[in-house]
Amino acid sequence: MESYRCDAAVIGAGAIGLAIARQLARDGRDVVTLERNAQFGMETSARNSEVIHAGLYYAPGSLKAALCARGRDLLYDFCAAHGVPHRRTGKLILAQAGQDAKLATIAATAAANGVVLQTLDRAGIAALEPEVTAAAGLFSPLTGIVDSHQYMLALLGDRTLVRDAAVTRIARGPEGWRLTIRNGAEDIALQAACVINAAGLWAQAVAARIEGMDEIPPLHLAKGRYAALSGTTPFRHLVYPVPDDGGLGVHATLDMAGRVKFGPDVEWLEHNDPDRLDYTVPSDVPAAFAARIAPWWPGVRAEKLTPDYSGVRPKLARAGSPNADFRIDGPTTHGLPGLVNLFGMESPGLTASLAVAKYVEGLLA
Repeated sequence: MESYRCDAAVIGAGAIGLAIARQLARDGRDVVTLERNAQFGMETSARNSEVIHAGLYYAPGSLKAALCARGRDLLYDFCAAHGVPHRRTGKLILAQAGQDAKLATIAATAAANGVVLQTLDRAGIAALEPEVTAAAGLFSPLTGIVDSHQYMLALLGDRTLVRDAAVTRIARGPEGWRLTIRNGAEDIALQAACVINAAGLWAQAVAARIEGMDEIPPLHLAKGRYAALSGTTPFRHLVYPVPDDGGLGVHATLDMAGRVKFGPDVEWLEHNDPDRLDYTVPSDVPAAFAARIAPWWPGVRAEKLTPDYSGVRPKLARAGSPNADFRIDGPTTHGLPGLVNLFGMESPGLTASLAVAKYVEGLLA
């Protein structure tokens, strides 16, 4: 078995893993990033809305709230400095009759998180988005969009990425950690002073292969599907209804080319095996989405929507339970020096990625 050494091994080359690898490399560490797929960012990081979140919804004092706010500012600065396509579009959150209490809760949570929102009445909403109908709303000027692939490419830079690298065992040794990696038809040994498990959907499976890991949180999988809009783009901003169970409602987002897509919805999967995921979007999604969009965009037509892509979130709370916070466990949590596990890194993980990287760096200090 061939053997190699590095200062830090990062498992998972999504946005968060790449951001962590970059942060540790900036400290002068020799970093190797391991990715089980053929390319970086092929799972959660490539299958989301590409939204830069302002930080409206997350419980004050939570990791999600703190890292989203810090990560948002870092991400805008990083994109501007590195030429990553992005745009501060702003976002409307809409309430229909009887939803005033939900809107007030969002406003209060945002205020507690230091996010300033503008309150809108029906006329104010129409002035921003003439085709949208709602009784009341909020406007978030800090929300935006980013080209996630270009962002991850900029994070990767010229750092070492080993693709098709499935980690099969992680054991403690006298000089740190020894990883066994299946790469093609070969097994490779990697000696690392520290290991960061940023494997996303696979974080629990990787943790189960770590010698000495006793407590691993359960994984729950929630699929979100998207539909694309054909024809003229009717919106200038992102448009969201008030949140629903497990997600932010079927909303309208823009990409850097101006294309509109709707979604995601939330479909809780009956299994927790990332190996069994089916990303197919069925043909009945346009009609189902049109019925949910019509209350705030009366001009929607199912025939203008086509099934697009889907993504799956690694959640720590099951269906019907309150949304769980990020879980980032360092040595003080599990008692294993030089190890950090990241669990439940769903939204706003893309927005928070640079702040997550700094947080992980602190746990290893």
